[in-house]
Amino acid sequence: MRETELIRSLRAVRQFSDREIPNEILFDILDTGRWTGSSKNTQPWDLIVVRNRETLAALATCGQFAGHLAGAKLAIALVMRGDDAWSCMDEGRLMQNLMLAAWAHGVGSCIGSIYPADNERRAGALLGIPSNLFLRTVLSIGYPASPQALRLPANAPVPKGRRPLEEVVGWERFRERQG
Repeated sequence: MRETELIRSLRAVRQFSDREIPNEILFDILDTGRWTGSSKNTQPWDLIVVRNRETLAALATCGQFAGHLAGAKLAIALVMRGDDAWSCMDEGRLMQNLMLAAWAHGVGSCIGSIYPADNERRAGALLGIPSNLFLRTVLSIGYPASPQALRLPANAPVPKGRRPLEEVVGWERFRERQG
């Protein structure tokens, strides 16, 4: 097996079981996220673990693609100190590391995008986030409800699979094939 198989196997999970996430697993996920690299090691984030069912349901209404938060066992809100390109890059790195750390324990996750600005303010108020900080992402977290929870529905409007490597990678110049 390739050492990178865990990364290749990561799937978005939007349907969750009622199974509890043990604290030692949750703390490992959070601690792995804490070790994410950041621009100039600024670590421009705080994390909020949300377990309250009413809060999860309210957060699920704060973005067009955040509905899965309502059914999650818990959520992790990524609170960022900046709104510039570096902060956005660091947020993406943190998000992916949290998702991979969860997946390493068999725990699923999915990105909940919080937008537009009025929804970001509403979500921030729900979680007591100061107005000078940014909340754009909340990860739903939980064990997958079933093996089908790992698959895209047949009617999903997004492409399945991945583009071939030779189509994605250019050598020395854009889309130049390896010769």
